[in-house]
Amino acid sequence: MEAATTRIVPGSGVCTLINVFTVAPERQAELVRLLEEATEEVMRHQPGFISANLHRSLDGTRVANYAQWASREHFEAMLRDPKAQVHMRAAAALVEKFEPHLYEVVSTHARG
Repeated sequence: MEAATTRIVPGSGVCTLINVFTVAPERQAELVRLLEEATEEVMRHQPGFISANLHRSLDGTRVANYAQWASREHFEAMLRDPKAQVHMRAAAALVEKFEPHLYEVVSTHARG
C-alpha cells in the first residue's frame, strides 16, 4: 500500500466519510482485509477519491474508516457504482451494524 495522503485542513472543501463498523471480535481481521481490498481494487480508482484510513479498535469490536473525497457528489457517485456496491454489501454482511456519516473539518489542533 502507498503512504496515506490524508491532509486534515479546515476549509479545504474536502468531504470526509467516517464510517464505524460494529463487528464480532473474531471477524474484525476479516473486515479489515475486506475493506483494504475494496479500497485497493475499487475505491482508490474512483473519481474524487483522496484517501482512506482504516482503524481497528483494541477491543476487537469496531473498525473505523476515515476516508476523504473531493466532494459530496464524488462520494455519492461512488455509492452508485456497481463495483463499489459489491464490496459494500460484503462488508455489511460481516458486521452487526455500520454508521456512515459525512463531515467537514472545522478545526485542527496540535501540540506546539
